[in-house]
Parts: sequence; C-alpha cells; structure tokens
Amino acid sequence: MIDTNFDPTKMVEAWRNAFAPVLKTQQESLKALDRLSRYHYAVVGDYLEYGLAHAKAAVSAQTPSEFVSKQVELTNGLSDKIRARAQEFVNLATEAQTGFSDLVADATAKVADVTKRKAA
Repeated sequence: MIDTNFDPTKMVEAWRNAFAPVLKTQQESLKALDRLSRYHYAVVGDYLEYGLAHAKAAVSAQTPSEFVSKQVELTNGLSDKIRARAQEFVNLATEAQTGFSDLVADATAKVADVTKRKAA
C-alpha cells in the first residue's frame, strides 16, 4: 500500500543530511579565506613599515654611508620578517589542505555508510 502522508520532518532531515558536507565545506572555505586575508594584511603591514622606515632613514641620514648602513639594516629586517611570513603561509596552506582532506574523507565515509545501509 502507498503511504500518502506527507512528512516534512523526513524531508528536512534528508535535506540536512545531503547538504551537511556542503555546509562544512563552505565554513572551512570561509575560515581559510579569513586567515588568508589576515595573513595578507600582515604582509602588507610589514611592507608599509619597511617603506616608512626607509623614508625616515633617507631623511634622517647625515652621510651616504650612514644611509646605506640603515638601508642594509632595514632590508635584513624585512627579509627576516618575510621569511617568517613564508613559513606562516606554508602552515596556513597545510592546515587548509588537511581540513579539506578530512571533510572529503568524512563525506566519503557517510556516502559509503548510507550505500551499505540501502543495499542491505
């Protein structure tokens, strides 16, 4: 016999189960985008500080040798900061990749579980 009763809770539950991986993926994507934006903001801040310090050194230098030594000092400081930022970027990329790999593994496991239950 055909069941003609319409059950909206089952439909909503099926929709939630179907789109849960998509929602988690969107959340992880937004989290990664936020962290990447903050990273870029920090890198731009480093370059801005370098530019301002460079301009200040150019104005305050009394001799060309003093100016060159300040330039070298500022450039070494910037290179250290950029090196640290590069490592930070690698960590960001690794964490994002791990998060998305976990999401794919979870979604695949759920699909396999549902498939096994339906087949049985």
